[in-house]
Amino acid sequence: MDKLRACALLLVGSLVFYAPSIFAAAVKPGDHITKDNASLVQDLVSPGNYILVQQGMQMNIIPTGKLDWPPPFKDATEQYSSQVSLGADGTIKNYVAGQPFPLVDANDPQIAAKLMWNYSFRPLYTDDLDLRFPEIASYIGKGSGDLEPLSYYTVGHFAFYNNIGRIEVPPMPINPDFLVSGVRYRFAFYPFLEPEGLRGYGFIRYRHMDPKVDDDSWVYNPTNRRVRRQSPEMLADAIGGLPGFSGGGGGSYGGGVGVSGGASNVTTLDPDSYFGFAAKIENFTYRFLGEKEMLACVHAKNSPEQPCPTDDGHTICPEDWELRHLYVVEAKAKPGYTFSIPRRTFYIDSEGWMITASDQWGVDGKMWKTLVLYNTFRDRPVPDARVAIYPFNRIFQLGLVDANIESKATTVVFLPGRHSPERECWYIDMGAVDQAFFSPNALQGAGH
Repeated sequence: MDKLRACALLLVGSLVFYAPSIFAAAVKPGDHITKDNASLVQDLVSPGNYILVQQGMQMNIIPTGKLDWPPPFKDATEQYSSQVSLGADGTIKNYVAGQPFPLVDANDPQIAAKLMWNYSFRPLYTDDLDLRFPEIASYIGKGSGDLEPLSYYTVGHFAFYNNIGRIEVPPMPINPDFLVSGVRYRFAFYPFLEPEGLRGYGFIRYRHMDPKVDDDSWVYNPTNRRVRRQSPEMLADAIGGLPGFSGGGGGSYGGGVGVSGGASNVTTLDPDSYFGFAAKIENFTYRFLGEKEMLACVHAKNSPEQPCPTDDGHTICPEDWELRHLYVVEAKAKPGYTFSIPRRTFYIDSEGWMITASDQWGVDGKMWKTLVLYNTFRDRPVPDARVAIYPFNRIFQLGLVDANIESKATTVVFLPGRHSPERECWYIDMGAVDQAFFSPNALQGAGH
């Protein structure tokens, strides 16, 4: 056990080794990146993110900081990681809690799958999460001259409940329900509060640990007051194909933005892109593309985030970006799955294990969308928090941009929302939600 502790601590400490390379990069702390000097970051961001910089997304370069794991996550990694393994098909075995693969080797033929499982069991939230009042703004094209979105949504809850990997809230480390249901986690995104025409809509999703069992998901339509199930393929479409949104065809792929039935209901965002990637890990094959010093936003200064004034609000800016050591992984859908986004490239932070950016390709092989994720690392979501205060720093995702490269349409997610009725909004591993919150009956009840 002491040997394992030493190895784990050596790994975490060794990640700082990469920081000195920032001084040899094309940018340095204090630089301000605009579309006029965008070429300075061409090799330091994803190809899709670079297009956004060229279109006006601005970046403030700051020194590289450190992301420490929460102490309970470190302890769980030390206790359980030695028993975890991968099958020949990349499925994970004997996982209980913590990071499954704390020691990764670029020469390991299974490194890509291990990196994805490390991301999937990242140290952001482990037990439960209730993010209240996120806001989603969607824009069409550019050149509008103002910051008013074409559509704007607010939602009551963006929540998770994990059955395994629990390290802070009883039952730990495994909820007995897991032994009966096989559900790894439950996710809820409900109820929609505005616009009025969508008030009451909602979405829940169950992820099964069995690689052969696809996700269960339901949406609630208050118009007919019915809950209906939807297919896994629909989860790669805008808002899972909720009525009023795109009901298939990849969010009007090829130039549209994921909308049908009127311009008031517009979004490019698909549930499989939440947090960078939320699809079932086993439904894709992975290829390791390398590791590189690249820019990412992991110590964001604004909460709530603000729309970018230099690109008509199509992204979030200016924010603080720093050079990070990132792993680059390509994901391709396995044969038999007809996802509208069959290929994605992920940029994964080697300390925080969150996806910092992702480029996405459509069925025709062309780059379709790009994601930018804005994270921060502190002991509370907002400086004046009174409840959501933690004894150690945590990672909070404060914003996400999902941009359609072809149509120049974007969806900007503010976490928390800029007009939230409460300040704190982020409740991580506090027992703020239980399993009952994630039932179809609760979804339907909240929509009435």
